[in-house]
Amino acid sequence: MTREKRGSVVVYTGPEQEPEHQRTSHHEVARRLASLLGRAFAGEYDASANYRESLYFVPIDAIVIDEARRLGIRDEHDLFGGVVSQPFMATKAIAHPLCGNHATAPPGWSEDFCRRVSDAVLTGYSAFSLEDAHAAGLRLLECGPARIKSVRATAGRGQAAVSDAADLTRVLNTLDAEEVAIHGLVLEEHLADVTTYSVGQVRVGEYQASYYGTQHLTEDNEGAMVYGGTDLVVTRGDFEALLALELPVEILRVIAQALVFDTAATECFPAFFASRRNYDVACGSDARGNRRVGVLEQSWRIGGASSAEVVALEALQATPAPRVVSASSHEIYGTKKTPPSDATILYSGVDADVGPITKCVTVNAYDDKQ
Repeated sequence: MTREKRGSVVVYTGPEQEPEHQRTSHHEVARRLASLLGRAFAGEYDASANYRESLYFVPIDAIVIDEARRLGIRDEHDLFGGVVSQPFMATKAIAHPLCGNHATAPPGWSEDFCRRVSDAVLTGYSAFSLEDAHAAGLRLLECGPARIKSVRATAGRGQAAVSDAADLTRVLNTLDAEEVAIHGLVLEEHLADVTTYSVGQVRVGEYQASYYGTQHLTEDNEGAMVYGGTDLVVTRGDFEALLALELPVEILRVIAQALVFDTAATECFPAFFASRRNYDVACGSDARGNRRVGVLEQSWRIGGASSAEVVALEALQATPAPRVVSASSHEIYGTKKTPPSDATILYSGVDADVGPITKCVTVNAYDDKQ
């Protein structure tokens, strides 16, 4: 169903202040979405304003259903992102089961979802208490090193690898019990030589595109390895159109795992809908040297690859051909590296939170031999 092209596009912020580089790049993506939709861009949503026409929202996080209804968000045509019935459903906490029948569970927890995605994710547990996290960690350590992940951290931050019980206790002792109780914690098998892929789909008005991509890491201004961007292959249409491309066997498996996760979410979580569905899938070696493939998490909100998604949509809608394009997002820290010569700059400056950073995006013809 196509909605009328009237009204404005607004960025919907949360209670926490975004870093400048994220805020600026999110606004630029929202401006481009407004152009695709034939709407005006009206900046950040103002609850006190009297908006006379319909609004299309670009939230920085997935929205809980009660809030969505208050804002007038009815379905995926009203936002770039997603709507969930409980806050934890928007985080990586949904990817794994609880550690035991007596473990603490939040309202709305779906054991059926965990069962359905068990073969599509890595071995791991979600915990909503430090006691449950300790029990889950000990169980994982019986098979090798484990990784502890904050469910609200992004860009590869908020993680710690542990190799024994002492490591586990040390890391858990640094965590806030209330934060874990509200948002959860993920404990997962640790992989070596990891490649992280993205699989996703975006729907903006009458336009729909699906993609897979490869994420890459970069060194931030503190010397830590963090998210540095994603190289996408984007095709018009749904996931079936993506699977119709000539793809390597590992990519086909990655897409299949993501689709299991996506289907289970749609069928197991009441009130869930999303116009931006993105899944991170890891491929790496476990402690025994076996190749493992599994979905790490979902993103039903504007994300690091969204700039590439949107410029790909622009390229695809500009002309009947091509059917497939390549698009890349780039996050460049420091001042010594320069962006690609054909890049569109989204932000370049000294951010108060992360220091010097340039965020940009490129789009090119697709080479099926790459």
